[in-house]
Amino acid sequence: MPSTNSPIGVFDSGVGGLSVLRAMRSLMPEEAILYFGDQGHVPYGRRSMEQIQNFSEGITRFLLGHDSKLIVVACNTASAAALNYLRERFPAVSFVGMEPAVKPAAETTKTGRVGVLATPATFQGALYASVVERFAAGVELFQHTCPGLVGQIEKGDLESTVTRSILEDALHPMLEKNIDTVVLGCTHYPFVIPLIQQIVGEKVRVIDPAPSVAKQANRLLEAQGTKSQRWERASVRFFTSVDPTDMQSMLPLLLGESGEVEPVTWKNDCEIKA
Repeated sequence: MPSTNSPIGVFDSGVGGLSVLRAMRSLMPEEAILYFGDQGHVPYGRRSMEQIQNFSEGITRFLLGHDSKLIVVACNTASAAALNYLRERFPAVSFVGMEPAVKPAAETTKTGRVGVLATPATFQGALYASVVERFAAGVELFQHTCPGLVGQIEKGDLESTVTRSILEDALHPMLEKNIDTVVLGCTHYPFVIPLIQQIVGEKVRVIDPAPSVAKQANRLLEAQGTKSQRWERASVRFFTSVDPTDMQSMLPLLLGESGEVEPVTWKNDCEIKA
């Protein structure tokens, strides 16, 4: 049974969820965390909904098997495809998911024109459609899937000409339409905010959803009475479904701290063997 000292489980298709983990570590450093990067299946954006649901269920079972008290789906694609599914499968578990920050963008835009960067699966999901329907009335949205960007970030390639070219292809047409806000609809994308800001200029706001997700996780812990009572900074355990070397080498760059990454193996698309 999870307790105040139990960890929070966090997962993503790869290293993108580290942007959410970074925000969580800043807001609540006393919370122990398990982070699972499913790099063996990255990117999720090109997978079927059924596959993503299977992966998400397997990872959730793995994290719950390690006594997680809350599950953060730190992946927009998995949230779009599997969050409702997970809540139905695990009704006693609290989940925090990702949704594109269309609401704050719509509330603050001056031009009424907003750019959204996300994966195809996120754009095609019911969650995104619902957010747009509820919050984007009267706002014109310009969407781009940034093909290849997740792969660049998985390699830690945050500033190269290839990465810049991908972003310029997405953002220049949006700038020509007079956008004043860019919404990041993939947890990988906050790692290239400095490059995005270079391209769009200081007058365009770039919205990183990670701090809001960290705040929601904190609110849920308070509501269910499971916030950590520690005074000291807690540890993070990292897991990946490929050789751990790459993730381990990228932790200082993407997270700002180091750690040992433990390998796990998929027995099939639904079950993980540690």
